Order: sequence, then C-alpha cells, then structure tokens
Amino acid sequence: MLTHSQIWNAIDRLAKRAGLTASGLAKRAGLDPTTFNKSKRITPEGRPRWPSTESVAKALAATNTKVDVFVSLITDGGKPTISNVPLIGFAEAGSGGFFDDGGFPVGKGWTRSPSPR
Repeated sequence: MLTHSQIWNAIDRLAKRAGLTASGLAKRAGLDPTTFNKSKRITPEGRPRWPSTESVAKALAATNTKVDVFVSLITDGGKPTISNVPLIGFAEAGSGGFFDDGGFPVGKGWTRSPSPR
C-alpha cells in the first residue's frame, strides 16, 4: 500500500537526485512552482493532498527518470540492495565439485562478497 508520506518523500528524493528543490523540480516540469511545496501537501481542511499522476509524470520526464526508479525512491530511497555473491578463484573452480549440474555454486570453499543488485 502506498502512503501519502511515501509519495511525497519520493518526490523530494527525485528533486534531490536532480540537484533541485521541490519548487525547482516543479518549475523544470513546467508546473506551478508551488506544486510540490511542503505547504501544499495538506489541504486547508487538514486532508492529505496527493500529487496528480500528471504532475508525477511531468516530473519524471523533466528529470529523465523511469517509473521503476521512482518506485525505488518510494520503497527504499533508491539505495541499491546489497546481496552476497559467491566467489571462488579460477584454479579452484576448475578442480571440480564447486558447481552442480545446472552450473550453480555448491560445496565448500566459496567466499561471499557484497554486491549491489
């Protein structure tokens, strides 16, 4: 589920990645400079104001950002996910017993190295 704060945080992160303020992002996207201002995120009645899909699409186009990148800004701030990959030297790899029939690493002797996904 998406929350109001997640979407606005992603817009702020998008602006920051482009070296802009929220107002600068709106201007670059051809929108009113106050479109993404923090003061406009809650209505005078106290209800959350969500950005329109058109505004988000224009911001993405203005920063040449793909929607999957924007989604990563929503979910984790766009930080690369680190996972461990198995490593083994070429000499050891040729000696047998380190790969299964499908070519996947098995057995002992592997070291783990962090790698962004």
